Amino acid sequence: MKLPGIVTNITAFGAFVDIGVHQDGLVHVSQMADRFVKNPTDIVKVQQKVTVTVLEVDLDRNRISLSMKSQAEKSGTGVENPGLKKAKNRKPKNKDKKNLSSGNAPFNNPLAEALIKSGLK
Repeated sequence: MKLPGIVTNITAFGAFVDIGVHQDGLVHVSQMADRFVKNPTDIVKVQQKVTVTVLEVDLDRNRISLSMKSQAEKSGTGVENPGLKKAKNRKPKNKDKKNLSSGNAPFNNPLAEALIKSGLK
């Protein structure tokens, strides 16, 4: 799934991107471009708008793995990402039901709503 995002922080190992959920996602340096990237600041700047693809959602560690590679969505398998299957089958912890209805959701983003419903905070 491709999503728009904004780069919030850059580190030696990648960049953190706000995709509209409480937890920023990480684009690892190896997932920033189709070529080798030595320094993430060569590719992105803070507050830059980017388009990312969700690779994995790890609810246990509250981590979202993202990619900026052009071939990230062209896997060709047609199989859903196994990391996302974990999120669907997991029983959520304490959900805040008042913010989950689509009219009251803090984000107008289907992925954000799905992650909030699955228990990611």
